[in-house]
Amino acid sequence: MTQQPSVLLTGSSRGIGAATRSALIARGAKVVGHATRAIDDQTIAADLSEPAAPQQLWEQALDKAGGKIDVLISNAGQFVANPIDTGDLEWIDAWEETLRINLTAAAQLSRFAVNHWLERNVAGRTVHIASRAGHRGDSPDHWHYAASKGGMLALHKTIARGYASRRICSFAITPGFTDTAMAGDYLDSRGGPGLLADIPLGRVAEPEEIANMAVYCALDAPASMTGATLDANGASYVR
Repeated sequence: MTQQPSVLLTGSSRGIGAATRSALIARGAKVVGHATRAIDDQTIAADLSEPAAPQQLWEQALDKAGGKIDVLISNAGQFVANPIDTGDLEWIDAWEETLRINLTAAAQLSRFAVNHWLERNVAGRTVHIASRAGHRGDSPDHWHYAASKGGMLALHKTIARGYASRRICSFAITPGFTDTAMAGDYLDSRGGPGLLADIPLGRVAEPEEIANMAVYCALDAPASMTGATLDANGASYVR
């Protein structure tokens, strides 16, 4: 990795994304952040539910980074319940919005990044913040979330296998419950502390734990680790 790697980090304003941004900056990386609404001059506002948003985000990020991005970390995600007894149109709308934000936008950005590296014949890395749900599924109200994260894992593996010979690496992280607003709302809806009985560690992960893994994948992991998926779920799902 270069002396001061340039990183595009989606969903950088809170939770895992905010912790990852802080950890990257502490390591000397130049981080271009993303959020639905900009919070500072190094954060680009983009609504990833809009089809044109990923391309606009990529182009603005390249400009902020001085024309070079070394690492893409796809962290932005949506987790909203969508019960199967919802009306047909409402259900499919919620499905498509979640897939667009969680998977399609990540695929678009990955495509821009891979082409960027191929055209310049340089090394690059993608890091995908997926989910335990991509392996074991999720609740009956979250088919769409589980499907999006399973798709992200397939995307990650395809990038790893397809471009390793061109020095483009791909890594994925699959957190279980993490102490963020997103997970807190879900824990409350599913009975709160009772749900912890499914986690042998006895607690959910801290955002900083996932951030440390993301930074390792982005900056330190050996190239031979490309294609790896790192679990972080307190042994609630082991493979």
